[in-house]
Amino acid sequence: MNEKDRHTTIPRRRRDSGEGEKRRDPFLPVRNILNIIFMLLAVVGVIVYLTKHTDTGIIIVLVAMGFKMIECILRFIK
Repeated sequence: MNEKDRHTTIPRRRRDSGEGEKRRDPFLPVRNILNIIFMLLAVVGVIVYLTKHTDTGIIIVLVAMGFKMIECILRFIK
């Protein structure tokens, strides 16, 4: 690597915690289930919304967003 290349490359961020081993997320299985529920409800909500049942579709999407918020809270707790 010459002098010019060294200044034009993008540095890489280290992703490990420093101890050499990766931390295990205890909420990962629960988060995966919550994400699946969110995706299914979001798709169903959009389909219902587009089939002239706007109020029901909005309620379904709002419930889906509630599941996503719970998943995000679990991600921050870890």
